[in-house]
Amino acid sequence: MLKKYLIVSKKILPDVYDKVIEARNLINNGSVKGISEAVKIVGISRSTYYKYKDYVFSPSENSIGRKAVISMMLRHEKGILSSVLNYMSQENANILTINQSIPINGKASVNLSLDISDIEKPIDDVITELKKLKGASSVKLLSVE
Repeated sequence: MLKKYLIVSKKILPDVYDKVIEARNLINNGSVKGISEAVKIVGISRSTYYKYKDYVFSPSENSIGRKAVISMMLRHEKGILSSVLNYMSQENANILTINQSIPINGKASVNLSLDISDIEKPIDDVITELKKLKGASSVKLLSVE
């Protein structure tokens, strides 16, 4: 399932990975105003944060490789969200939550939280296929645990 990922002890990795996760957590929980403030607090550069932010995640104790959060922009047209949901179903992903913003300028931000324990292909391949769907853009993997 997640052949491109490894589980590695933090003890053997540079501290920078842990600091990227800490900065992302500060941003996500609203403790800081933005990326500049977060990286200053944790002691890394903005370029370091951007280099690793999409590749370093902190797993929870009981559910390694079971959940993912995907963000995307969808055109505000009939059937586009449905095609995304159908694709995720075809890949055996179980949708846990759907958060969609009000469409502005013909596009809406959509975040999906998924149970990915039953998907058979790497999550990177799922993201690549989502990017190919009509009306979907800016598809990003926000987190995996």
